[in-house]
Amino acid sequence: MNPTLRKPLIAGNWKMYKTVAEAVQTAKDLVQCTAGVDVDIMIAPPFTALAPVAEVVRGTSVALGGQNLFSKNDGAYTGEISPVMLADIGCRYVIIGHSERRQFFGDTDASVNAKIRAALNHRLIPVFCVGETDAQREAGETFSVLDKQVSKGLEGFSSEMLSNVIVIAYEPVWAIGTGKTATSDQIQEVHTFLRSLAEKRFDNLLAKTVKILYGGSVKPENVSEIMKLPDVDGALVGGASLSAEVFSKIIRFHH
Repeated sequence: MNPTLRKPLIAGNWKMYKTVAEAVQTAKDLVQCTAGVDVDIMIAPPFTALAPVAEVVRGTSVALGGQNLFSKNDGAYTGEISPVMLADIGCRYVIIGHSERRQFFGDTDASVNAKIRAALNHRLIPVFCVGETDAQREAGETFSVLDKQVSKGLEGFSSEMLSNVIVIAYEPVWAIGTGKTATSDQIQEVHTFLRSLAEKRFDNLLAKTVKILYGGSVKPENVSEIMKLPDVDGALVGGASLSAEVFSKIIRFHH
């Protein structure tokens, strides 16, 4: 990884865990554990905890992220959260197109595209998730699946709109919460492919600047090896980000 271009980002997705009190305590512990660490850090608590956690992390090296958004600014969309609301509360990032959103809640490449546009319109950095299932990998479809997700997800955008403001997270669906981790060779192969896709669909500037994170059972034991790969610029961490102690070990991967 070229540090002059791409500062590592370690992002924690807390999914549907933590009461407000638990989230606030974890955020406080994390801020203490990670003071002075020279990597970008993001946590995405559940929506109910965003406002109180925003107070905890304000002015620290920990940035706040939403786990999802809806593509409209406001309206009669019961149960949804808009980009205006996320930006207002202090979010800097938003996770878009996570495999669980695609699997359980009907996110499609088209809706992901609209969400990315909404995020960028409100200066939120999209963490755009892509990845193949076990069946797709077995069938040799990994690259065609990723090509479609990236092409359709980023359709209609220019390199200028995306450079330095979009993060791609590669999450092999077969490695999320299963304890299975992709091998270093598998990860590097896909990240190289994604970077070449950015160059092919857009240009060299985007290919050079876009941070590509790996997500899928990242833990303190395997993070150093994963972060050594030339095209890995960080990690999107699920379960292991729920503990400030464990997550801070991942964040301090180069210490």
